Amino acid sequence: MKYTENDSKVGFWQRCSSLKMFTGDFQSIRSLAKFPTFESFSVYIFSLFFFFPLCFANELPYDLESAIQEFCLETKRIQVPDYPFAFNPSIVRWNGRLLMSFRIIPSRKSPFDSEIGLVFLNEDFQPISEPQLLALRDEYSVAPCRAEDARLITFDDQLYMVYDDNIELKVSKGGFRMFVAKIHYDGEHFIADPVELLNQFEGESREVREKAWVPFDYQGGMLLAYSINPHRIFSPRLDGTGVCDTVAQSKIYFSWNWGTLRGGTPALLEEEGYLAFFHSSIEMASAHTGGKRITHYFMGAYLFSKEPPFQLLKMSTEPIIGKHFYKGTYYNPYWKPIRCIFPCGYVRDEKYIWISYGRQDHECWVAKLDKKGLLQSLVEVNTNGSR
Repeated sequence: MKYTENDSKVGFWQRCSSLKMFTGDFQSIRSLAKFPTFESFSVYIFSLFFFFPLCFANELPYDLESAIQEFCLETKRIQVPDYPFAFNPSIVRWNGRLLMSFRIIPSRKSPFDSEIGLVFLNEDFQPISEPQLLALRDEYSVAPCRAEDARLITFDDQLYMVYDDNIELKVSKGGFRMFVAKIHYDGEHFIADPVELLNQFEGESREVREKAWVPFDYQGGMLLAYSINPHRIFSPRLDGTGVCDTVAQSKIYFSWNWGTLRGGTPALLEEEGYLAFFHSSIEMASAHTGGKRITHYFMGAYLFSKEPPFQLLKMSTEPIIGKHFYKGTYYNPYWKPIRCIFPCGYVRDEKYIWISYGRQDHECWVAKLDKKGLLQSLVEVNTNGSR
């Protein structure tokens, strides 16, 4: 059998997966109760620190960008005028023009305060209009704006923005909920009206911080994927009540070793089904952290069926990696140390996909993917029951 570069990349991710499981086992043996004698515990520790480094001497710390896929063709940073640290961009083609949303943290002293802006781009993904921050508070608001991570999506000629926010005076995870805003443009200014809080849905709990729901267009109406596995689908009434009805749910059996699957981009309809990109995160060490264990974010893609129950069909088997995903400038973190890429939107044509993502909570980027190559990289998943 001929050895290929792809075999090397597969081996790389297998070693990453093995390392994660190995170190996870080590964390679980902190109690001596697992070992009948102190001598057996000592033998285990000796083996861990003597043989393990020999096995991985040439692999640690991991350079994640050694696993860049061929279908990831190029990456480019998008600089937003007046907002040098804008991040987590979503993009959409609206009325024949590219529109990008972005997020800013106005003051490092108040890291939970957050605003969303909009700017038009040219076909080279360069801003060509004056960026505008959206007014998402009124004179009756009791809390500063905490709007995060918009996803832009269109229905016919209507533009909508799905995002999370916390309108309560005191910050708590139970206060973060999803919002849907209809966006208007008068030729000069963007206006969000109406803005609806979604707070009545299956599984609603003050113990859960809501974010990263995945919007998609089904027969001209908005549906929202609350979670990926199970793939629970809500239909927001958008009548001022804040109610979301559960319309479908399905589950898959699939191994993904890089954290819980969470929403990323809106899902857009392709010939094979709806295509979207997710994110996940784990604690690990890499070449990009000097060997220190911190949170690393990853991105993958998935396809789900065109009709209810919107069953997941195919998924990435390993993280999608592009140039400069993890190498580049690192910043003083707002919350905690991370190595982060965060997908929020994409546009496409017959041959290519351009996915917008945030990097390190301080930068906006776009990656160009070969669509055929990406779709061929996805594998079928094992399904369970649905409703």
